[in-house]
Amino acid sequence: MLTTLVIVAFLIVIVYNLGAGLYYMMTDKGQTDRTVKALTRRIGLSVLLILLVILGIWTGVIKPHGLGH
Repeated sequence: MLTTLVIVAFLIVIVYNLGAGLYYMMTDKGQTDRTVKALTRRIGLSVLLILLVILGIWTGVIKPHGLGH
């Protein structure tokens, strides 16, 4: 249950940063670097989430139930 909450929290923060990047892109009109920073945070969080899921599967905390079973 805790792993599901952590994954959902990561996804919410990722979507928030994506929205922030869009907002900054529309309002700043290229004058600041806030868009780049928001999208960089989004990419970093996405990579971290993928690595955490891989680590969770590798350690057995997350048990995948794939299509092949």
